[in-house]
Formats: sequence, C-alpha cells, structure tokens
Amino acid sequence: MRQVSRLLLAVLVILFFVFSAPTILQKVLPLSFSELIVYYGNSVGVDPALIAAVIQVESSFRPWVVSTKGAVGLMQLMPETATWVAGQRGLATTDLDLTDPEINIQLGVYYLHYLLDRFPTETAALAAYNGGPTNVRRWLEEGVWDGSSGQARQIPFTETRAYVRKVGLRHRLYQFFYQEELKVERS
Repeated sequence: MRQVSRLLLAVLVILFFVFSAPTILQKVLPLSFSELIVYYGNSVGVDPALIAAVIQVESSFRPWVVSTKGAVGLMQLMPETATWVAGQRGLATTDLDLTDPEINIQLGVYYLHYLLDRFPTETAALAAYNGGPTNVRRWLEEGVWDGSSGQARQIPFTETRAYVRKVGLRHRLYQFFYQEELKVERS
C-alpha cells in the first residue's frame, strides 16, 4: 500500500510540473520582443537565445530601466556606447531613444556582435559587455584570465564574474525552452 501511495504521489508531482511548467517558465524565464531579437540576431549572426539571456540578466525585459551608472533600456546600453555603435552602423544619432525596444535591441545586438568578433570566446565577449572591453583585453594579455567559462572564477570583478555565469546559464535555458521562438537562421 505504501508503494502505491508513493507511486501515486510521484505521478501527481510529475503531472503538476508537466501542466504548470509553461506558467512557471514564463515567470522565471520570461521572453518578450522575440521578433526583434530574432530579426536583429539573425541579421548579424548572433544567437537569439544569447541575446534573450543578456536582456533577461540586464533588464528583465523592462525597456524603461536605467541603471545607477546610466545604462539604459533592455540591453542596458551606456548612451556613449549607443552613440558610437549607431555611428559605426551609419544610423542617425539624433533620435537615439534607448528606451525604445527596437532601437535598444538593434544597437545592443550590434555591440554584442562587435565584442564577439573581437574576443576569443563568447565568455570573454560577455565579460567585456559587462566589465568593459579594455579591462577584459588587459586581463587576457596579462594572463589574469584565459577567457574560458571554466576559469571564470579568475575574472577580477565580482559583478562581471557573476554576470558571465548568469548569462551563460540563461543562454542554455533559452536555447532549450524557446527553441521555436528563438530560431537561428542558417545561411
């Protein structure tokens, strides 16, 4: 009788998670602006799941957020960085409303792409996104950190160390749970 009760309890727990998983997932790992994420990610070859992970960690998908350091919007861009990226892309810098999801995602994705092209690993590029490219370049050149996720504990900045771990975990979760919504287009 006891085994039947345990089996019944196990089945009920499994059924609960199967039927409530989408609701729980939406609360814990939200996804908004997927069309913009996919469009801009695929336009420059950046995995949309990575972009979603960055946005979730940076702003929890809240476009109006401004950090204490002055970073703005979904991808928490510093206004100076956004102006520089817009100039590099030949975009008008007069209407940079960084709280506009499309503008913020477009510029943030281009900046992330720029970093991914200039650093040896995705983890190093993410560290540069958070801790600044000059700092990360110095850490790599001086051998303080090798740029790998396995050695992320060597990143000197506590915030950046936590950031790359958070984004890395969420990247894998977005890839798994949102495969259809965040499709990577192969060329």
